[in-house]
Amino acid sequence: MPTDAETLDCRGLKCPLPVLKMEKRLAGLAPGAALIVLATDPMARVDIPLYCRQNGHACDLAQDGDVLRFSITRA
Repeated sequence: MPTDAETLDCRGLKCPLPVLKMEKRLAGLAPGAALIVLATDPMARVDIPLYCRQNGHACDLAQDGDVLRFSITRA
């Protein structure tokens, strides 16, 4: 993951807002660009990787307490 990744803070937002905000941000990034998404909604654990799989983006998940950290590379 490149060190110049953008960060999208979706902590405190409920489904479907984290996915919608991520989709909008990814649309503005160049292929291969990195995006970090921070979320606290438990449904994001399912929704964000599913969206990424369906659209060909790479997605890794890490968790720190109740914060989910998705490292995404745009397809």
